[in-house]
This record gives sequence, C-alpha cells and structure tokens, in this order.
Amino acid sequence: MLGSGRRQRSQINAWPGYVDALSALLMLVIFMLMIYMVSQLYLSQTLSDRDSELANLNQRLNEISRLLMLEEQRSEQLAAELTSLRSAYQQSLSREEAMQQALDSLLGDLSESEEARQIISARATNLEEQIEQERRAFAHIQSVLADQESSLREEQQLSASQQDFIIELTQRIDALQEQLKQISAALQLQETLVAERDAEIAGLGQRLNRLLAERVNELERYQSEFFRRLRGLLEDNDNIRVVGDRFLLPSELFFASGAAEVGPEGRAELDKLAELLLEIAATIPEDIDWVLQIEGHTDRIPINTPAFPSNWELSTARAVSVVRYLASQGVPEQRLAAAGFGEFSPIDTGTSAEALQRNRRIEIKLTNR
Repeated sequence: MLGSGRRQRSQINAWPGYVDALSALLMLVIFMLMIYMVSQLYLSQTLSDRDSELANLNQRLNEISRLLMLEEQRSEQLAAELTSLRSAYQQSLSREEAMQQALDSLLGDLSESEEARQIISARATNLEEQIEQERRAFAHIQSVLADQESSLREEQQLSASQQDFIIELTQRIDALQEQLKQISAALQLQETLVAERDAEIAGLGQRLNRLLAERVNELERYQSEFFRRLRGLLEDNDNIRVVGDRFLLPSELFFASGAAEVGPEGRAELDKLAELLLEIAATIPEDIDWVLQIEGHTDRIPINTPAFPSNWELSTARAVSVVRYLASQGVPEQRLAAAGFGEFSPIDTGTSAEALQRNRRIEIKLTNR
C-alpha cells in the first residue's frame, strides 16, 4: 500500500513537466512556422517587385527602340538638308571667289614684301656686326698705336705700310657705313609699302562688309514689299497670322484632315501667292540668292497610316505639295525649299482644340540661302 501510494504520487508529479515540454516544443514549432511564412511572404513580394521592374524595363526598352527609329529617320532628313546646305555653301563660295582672289593676291604681295623686309633686316644685321668688328679692330689698332706712340714719338712719320693699312681700314668702315645707310633707307621704304598694303587690305575688308550689308538690306527691302503685298492678298482670312518675318497659314486652308493634297480653296490662295511671287522675283537682282521657304507643321496628335507613318511624313508631304504646286505655276524650282517639322515646333503648347488648330499650319518665309 505504501509502495503503491508512492508510485501514484510519482506519476502524478511527472505530467506537468511533460506538458511544459510539449508546450515549449509546440511554441517552437509555431515560431518556426511563422518565420517560414514571413520569409515566404517577403520572398514572394521581392519576386513580384522584380517582375514588375522587369516589365517596366521592357516597356522602356521598347520606347527607346521607337525613339531610336524616329531619330534615324530624322538623321536621314537632316543629312538631306545638310546636302542642300552644302550645295548652297558652294554657290556662295563661287560668288565670293573674285573678291577672295583679290584679297589673296594682296596677301601674297604682303607676304613677299615681308620676306624681302626680313632678308634686308638680316643683311643689315650682318653689316652692323661687320662694322662693329671693324670698329673693334680699328680701336685695337688705335690702342696699339697709342701704346707705341711714346716709342715712335722720335720718328716724324709712320712707315708707309702702316699708313696704307690705316687708310684702307678707314675706307672700309666708310663703305660699310654707306651700305648701312642704304639698307636703312630700303627698310623704311619697305615699311611704307607694308603700311600701304595693310591700309589697302583694311579698305578691301570694309568694302566687302559694306557690300554684304547692302545685299542684306536690299533683300530685306524685297521681303518687306513681298509681305506687305501678301498680307493684302490674304487679309480676308482671319486665321492667317504674321509672326516675325514669316506668314502662318492654317493647314485647313490647303488640306483635308490627314491628307497632303492641296484642295481647291488652297490652290486658289496659292495662285495668288505664285502670281505675287513672280512679280516680286522679276524685280529682285540676279546676284541676290533668295529662296521661298515652305515649312509644314502638325499638332501633337500622332498619326500612323500606310502613307504617313508619323507627323514628320505628313508635315513634309504637305510642304512638298505646296512647293510642287507653286512650281507648276511658273515659280522657279531653284527658288523653292520645303521642310517638315512634325509636331516638334509648336507655337501654342496648350492642349485645347484651338491650340491644336494653331499648331497645324504652313509657314512661308522669303529669305536668302
């Protein structure tokens, strides 16, 4: 009985320890499960963020590829414009060739004069050195003569050889001095010629600048006359605006939406422009290299059709259509230029319908090449 009571007390006292151990183990398992779930949740969030960033990077890469294609198209257009500018530059060089040849001739004469002056200066320096050496030799002889004067005082005259040597040396010094005077006179004459050439070159530069200024002023006079008369022809249309030295005409006046073919109303206005331009061109001197520049502009709404993949093609096609129509009316083709700027040169940065309409325009400018 006593042993049985002890065993019962021993069994009853062991259960709380088992319960505590099981509770601790259970808490540990729960804690490990929580850590595992949190780590899985963090890893899932990290992978989701990376997938999102990868999608954004792919989208940016596609956008960069599209922009690169647009830049390549624009580079081709700029290359064509550069070729045109080079041609105009060559023509400008040919017009100034006569003046440049005259200037080069004067510069060549000046260079030859400068070389001659340098040669004369070198010769003068050599002669001065020779004169200085002769003077030192003469001074040495005089010193020697002075030293021997006490011993030669008894003699009434020097030997004939010594007298001849002194006379010869004196004559050589006089001849060298005379040459130095002649060289100095030649240098002064050369400096006078150089100064005259410099003045002549300066006068030629002033004449060139004056001629260029006269040409610019003369072209501005014809520009003013052209715009004054053009404003009178197109004054019935309230949408036509003048900004600086160019006319801004709404695209709706010439083209239907999304089209580049000049409509009847636009052809009627261009007939007036062609007639006026031919009258003005007849009065402009041939040595003024003028050109009528036609620029096409669109709004910011993108276009993507088989004929016009972007607003660049549409704006360029519209400018070319205006140029071709003016050429068909007799305007010399070499006096016409077309350029398309798409939506990249807006005059109104707003997004309203009125702002978009103002940006859809054809610009006309009379300028020089």
